[in-house]
Amino acid sequence: MKKIILAFAAASTFFAACNSSSDADKVSATDAQEVTTSGDTLNANIAESNVEWLASKGLGKLEIGKTQHHGTFKLQAGYLLVDSSNAITGGNFIIDIKSLKSDDMTDTGYAHKLEGHLLSPDFFNADTFATATLEITAVSNTVDTVGLLMKDATHTITGNLTLKNVTKSISFPAKVSQTNGVITADANFTFDRTQWNLSYGNDKSFKDKFIHPDVTLKIHTVCSK
Repeated sequence: MKKIILAFAAASTFFAACNSSSDADKVSATDAQEVTTSGDTLNANIAESNVEWLASKGLGKLEIGKTQHHGTFKLQAGYLLVDSSNAITGGNFIIDIKSLKSDDMTDTGYAHKLEGHLLSPDFFNADTFATATLEITAVSNTVDTVGLLMKDATHTITGNLTLKNVTKSISFPAKVSQTNGVITADANFTFDRTQWNLSYGNDKSFKDKFIHPDVTLKIHTVCSK
């Protein structure tokens, strides 16, 4: 039996908080689940896989283009597990939190200030919690499309998301495709950062400096033997 980790991870302006973008489904957090999956390993192509984050701040309607920031994390390591029919049973992906970059600002000095704040104890506390992980507990090839924004999703993935040593179970839609032994998986979801002790700025008395609790992660992984 192999434990599976699928990682993602996701200042004052970053969690200057994540905007619930128009194409990201909101996920709910519940108690962590037991991991019992196993299978053959397909290794992640680190160069072709990527993780993006999207964030915004201020009160009022959350809209694309409203005081919002975009950036990336690097995938540190990863793999998928598949059964004899090549159906996904789990995976192991680890995000390097210290690799966080903001790529939407032309002022590099401000971008570096933002990145430093996000990596500080106010947010990720990256010196202590250098990675984010998700242990997969279930993979289903059925998707409840009622109200779903990701209309081309093919699977539902459930796993234990760990950030800052807090672990909770989430389920999110994903688009999975297979070609010549290569499995590509894409996910795009929003979660409430405060449930993982990322609570800085989550006070509406801050008004325009209020940091919304919702954070969006967009994940693209490519795996093969």
